[in-house]
Amino acid sequence: MLRAFATISSERNRIFKGGAIEFDGAIIDCIIRNVSATGAALDVESPVGIPEQFTLFVNADQTQRRCRIVWRKDKRIGVRFYCRHNGHMID
Repeated sequence: MLRAFATISSERNRIFKGGAIEFDGAIIDCIIRNVSATGAALDVESPVGIPEQFTLFVNADQTQRRCRIVWRKDKRIGVRFYCRHNGHMID
């Protein structure tokens, strides 16, 4: 489950959960490698074609979060979460 922390330097919790990246009717499987209140690191087969914004589904707890990619490195992408209440990025 996603835990709440106040800042971008929030503690990242290492996890290994299955997830799915959803955009424009497409679904790409991913592995969530670490997570905090502000974002997560995702492993993907290939980052090619994944848009800057998408919805991340967490299979284990059936939650979803709107995300924006903030970095890409090989087969790993870093995302920031949008705030659940006002739709803005979490700072």
